[in-house]
Amino acid sequence: MAKIPFDPEQLPVDSVATEGALAPERLVAAWLRARFADPPAWQPEALEEALLRRPNITAASVLIPLVLRPEGLSMLLTQRTAHLTDHAGQISFPGGRAEDYDASPVETALRETAEEIGLDRRHIEIIGMLPDYVTGTGYRVTPVVGLITPPFALTPDANEVAEIFEVPLAFLMDAGNHRRLSFDLPEGVGRRSFYAMPYERFFIWGATAGMLRNLFHFLRA
Repeated sequence: MAKIPFDPEQLPVDSVATEGALAPERLVAAWLRARFADPPAWQPEALEEALLRRPNITAASVLIPLVLRPEGLSMLLTQRTAHLTDHAGQISFPGGRAEDYDASPVETALRETAEEIGLDRRHIEIIGMLPDYVTGTGYRVTPVVGLITPPFALTPDANEVAEIFEVPLAFLMDAGNHRRLSFDLPEGVGRRSFYAMPYERFFIWGATAGMLRNLFHFLRA
């Protein structure tokens, strides 16, 4: 079982992002649809070259689910169960590895979301995708962005999902909540940095936080 060699919640904060918060008018469904329909020039977070050079990369997709709540958009996230091989106990988007029968990354995201949390695709309006994100565990993840219309029922897969929760999109799209942390890799391999966005009792970090940073850059551009 792959275990991370440190507790991310105990690491010191190296820095906090300084770009500020996104304007509220950019955090509504109509604006998001228009942004994905006509994307601007923008620059995603740089990925480490060592990750991009990995010989074996597994294709995967996640759904970035934005729930249309009366008080504003929220992000639906899951906490993975503690016994999983990869990313055990971590905060994640619903999703998983691509299968040969998936027609596209969107189909992978929709299928995996239905399997993991029981969210039916009839509630999901796909509005776009973000650049692929390569994880340290060897996945090339395509983030698929969707608007989720309530009411909907969720049935988590007890083997994979310990909890489902929502975070206000405004919190995640405020750079003041984006912390930069780092740790030393074993055997003198070097130092690796990542983002974390703690929210209440949930510690959002790693690939999930990295993809949220890309969403932030895309919406801010």
